[in-house]
Amino acid sequence: MNDFSAMIAANADWFYLVGAILFVLTLRGLSSPKTAIRGNRFGMAAMAIAVVTTFFLAEGPVLWLIIGAMVLGALVGMWKAKTVAMTQMPETVALMHSFVGLAAVAIALATVLHTEQQHGAVARIELFIGCFIGAITFSASVFAFGKLAAKSWAKTLVGGWVKPVQALLFIAMIGFGGVYFVTDSLPAFYAMAVIAVIFGWMWIAPIGGGDMPVVVSLLNSFSGWAAAGIGFTLGNSMLIIAGSLVGSSGAILSYIMCKAMNRSLLNVLSLIHI
Repeated sequence: MNDFSAMIAANADWFYLVGAILFVLTLRGLSSPKTAIRGNRFGMAAMAIAVVTTFFLAEGPVLWLIIGAMVLGALVGMWKAKTVAMTQMPETVALMHSFVGLAAVAIALATVLHTEQQHGAVARIELFIGCFIGAITFSASVFAFGKLAAKSWAKTLVGGWVKPVQALLFIAMIGFGGVYFVTDSLPAFYAMAVIAVIFGWMWIAPIGGGDMPVVVSLLNSFSGWAAAGIGFTLGNSMLIIAGSLVGSSGAILSYIMCKAMNRSLLNVLSLIHI
């Protein structure tokens, strides 16, 4: 078993390359209803390769905790896939994106709290980007879910005060991130993460329900970039590749949807009035 584990670890990049090719084929398959099922199968195979390979690369993994979480997540996912109506698919996708963002934040926090590891300038930038994109994706996706599901707590914010508050939150988030980068201050990192969560909510809250499909597509892109950023932090090439594929495809889809609506992406996101 030790020799087998050593063999897997020594050839991990080759396994990740196969997984990356399968992820590309997944996107190709999902581009058409006729090949969507095959595309999903490619995606499942790629994810299985990524998970198994990472198991052999991990140092001292707590197997019962990891496997237990995977089994629980799989059961919930299969139950949701079987019970969700097609008309509820957009809000379901938005909710899934929130979990990706939350995972990115959790990994960033765990990495920051790893006291035995010294984080250099590049690592701090990676942690900052991965965490704040993940935090924004989490809260914005939760709001998008609530908006699409017609939840009473997902109310659209209106008024002239919204944009100044958005700007202040964004500046504060970047400011605390800068303090963390310069001083490696944990309180600054925590403050940046909290403000990013609030900013994500405030950023999406003024957008109307008709524009939510574009928002969900963009949040899909954000979840991919968050995963890619954390992939750099963990040194995991598969996570970087998969995240980049999701991020770029989501961004392209958002652009195509905006073009079909004859509107700009900035206008849809209510960043500026055009």
